[in-house]
Amino acid sequence: MVEVLLAIGIIASIFVGFNIGGSSTGIAWGPPVGAGIVIKTTAAGLMTFFVFLGGWTVGRNVMDTLSGGIITTELTLSAGVAVLFFIGLGILAANIFGVPVPTSMTTVGAIAGLGLATDSLNYATVTEILSYWIVTPFVGFWIGGIIGRYIYPKVNQRVQIEKSDGPLLTIHRTGAVPKPTFGPNTTWSELSGTAVVLILGCYMAFSAGASNVPNAAAPLVGGVGGVKPNVAILIATLAIGVGGFTIARRTMESVGSELSNIPLLAALFVMFTASTITTLLSWIGIPISLVLATVMTIVGIGWGRATRPVTVREAITRDTGDPTIVSGAITAEGIEGKSAAPIGGDEPEEMVDAGDLFNPRAIIKYLSMWIIGPSISTILAYGFFLFIPGVA
Repeated sequence: MVEVLLAIGIIASIFVGFNIGGSSTGIAWGPPVGAGIVIKTTAAGLMTFFVFLGGWTVGRNVMDTLSGGIITTELTLSAGVAVLFFIGLGILAANIFGVPVPTSMTTVGAIAGLGLATDSLNYATVTEILSYWIVTPFVGFWIGGIIGRYIYPKVNQRVQIEKSDGPLLTIHRTGAVPKPTFGPNTTWSELSGTAVVLILGCYMAFSAGASNVPNAAAPLVGGVGGVKPNVAILIATLAIGVGGFTIARRTMESVGSELSNIPLLAALFVMFTASTITTLLSWIGIPISLVLATVMTIVGIGWGRATRPVTVREAITRDTGDPTIVSGAITAEGIEGKSAAPIGGDEPEEMVDAGDLFNPRAIIKYLSMWIIGPSISTILAYGFFLFIPGVA
């Protein structure tokens, strides 16, 4: 019986990991894929490797919280299997719409539903986690705001990341040892810019592994008959990789173009900020959403960039005589045919609505899925364990 339950649990873990791969790969690699820096297949391969590193190292701290911190009793294998299915359903609901879902929030919701139904919820731990969930969006927003107002414009004046026609590198095989050389149109600036993009993509994949591998692995570890943590991490990583190579293609397109067609340089600032926030919180064992940190950083950079013509006080209080300043604009178009001033220079007197650069409807869709995904897992888990208490 235990063997059958374990087999079902592994299938459920693969199901969850598969959907995590579809969501997280889009967040980590959507901007580079959208900019044509890397193809989707290469992105999925890099994602799989660095997700494994993140889950194998920092992710163990999050596993401890999920498997033994949210509820006061041991998470049994049977309960873990049920929780995995509820997590997967919540994530799948978002992937169907092609948007990344906050997986950690969905996982905590499912385990909290178990705790509520069995009167074993550790309210102190859940309160601590919720406090970080509330603070993180503000941290991401204000860091993004500082970058958008003071850092990004100056860096953008000096750094250009562009992709030329043709291959980045070519291999010469005339000698005994093949030697890589620049492509026909490659410059040192393009090569260094591409390297930065790839490094940050890998860093973001690492942070995704630290926060998301435990979501698929932790429920398999607890109880009699559960698997070893190392085995659970391997199973989760492989499942995430499969999701990255398959359903993540749609999510990469969504993140790369629909949410905000921001310049690649701004996307790199977003990737670094969101990855750092997620990795640090995962290090202290807090299940945190990479999606949440990413999107709120995008919003912050847009707000900071759009409000540069006014003081911070005027931007916050809206005490400004210019009603056309638009929160969310990363770049500005000219007014009545006039070209916008270079970023970092004097701003035009007015900035037009950058609706094509920052899509409010897309943000609303993302926010709704942040609520729908975790809510589905929590409600289903609570109802299931309430009416079938023997499983827990």
